[in-house]
Amino acid sequence: MSLPPRTRYDSPEETARVANACLPHAHPSWRLSDALGPILQDHDCAALFPTRGQPAVAPGRLALISLLQFAENLSDRQAAQAVRSRIAWKYLLGLELPDTGCDHTGLSELRPRLVQHDAVTQLCESLLHQLQALGLLQARGRQRTDSTQVLAAISAFKRLELVGEAMRAALHSLAEAAPVWLRMPMPPEWDTRYGARREDYRLPKDKAKRQALAQTMGADGVTWLRAVYAPTAPAALRVLPAVECLRQIWVQHYLPMADGVTGRDNDNIPPAAHFVSSPYDPEAH
Repeated sequence: MSLPPRTRYDSPEETARVANACLPHAHPSWRLSDALGPILQDHDCAALFPTRGQPAVAPGRLALISLLQFAENLSDRQAAQAVRSRIAWKYLLGLELPDTGCDHTGLSELRPRLVQHDAVTQLCESLLHQLQALGLLQARGRQRTDSTQVLAAISAFKRLELVGEAMRAALHSLAEAAPVWLRMPMPPEWDTRYGARREDYRLPKDKAKRQALAQTMGADGVTWLRAVYAPTAPAALRVLPAVECLRQIWVQHYLPMADGVTGRDNDNIPPAAHFVSSPYDPEAH
């Protein structure tokens, strides 16, 4: 896709009018827009796109959506839905009210481009220059962050999503192979916990709540695997790919204990070459 860059994406008049009418108390999204102007601009990302081909979704907008997505802990699908449905987001992104935004795949496609072209630093520097020009950052100032904590949080979210989706995939596979047997051992709360795809499920931000959820999922998986591998269960269930994938994922994420299971630490999981990263493709590492 090619990129015809624009320098500004000001909020359309109708979008601004409706936003002020519906949300009279200034939303943080448009306070941010009014104070900073165009935070990330297309020309900052021009090197990531060829000069020919179908026009791309504005990368400045995609990058800004990614920031909003991280701030609210949304999946790609949830972020794309927020662009379509939230007036405050449309105001910040400079979109007309009927604009449907972008497909969620645009967000996932942008991230590897940023990494491959080493553009993350460039975008960060562009934002810092703009903050400095507005007087929000002073010369010789100090800004600190702990990247270890950021990386650890990302790792924890990915592992929780993987565990939950593996459980969901196994249950759906068993529902097709043995629907009558499935209804017998399944607790009713599992339908709520594993009914939706993990990308449509908002994970808790609080560390203690994430750990509690991981522990609950671990116990659910052990209970389910014991039921599937019990002598009274149909033998055909044990050879289902989703069940075997679930078993492998539980081995790499949990350690057996006398009173159940406990989650493995990040430094006690298989190396990347052997780590199963998708319940739908065991060869994806």
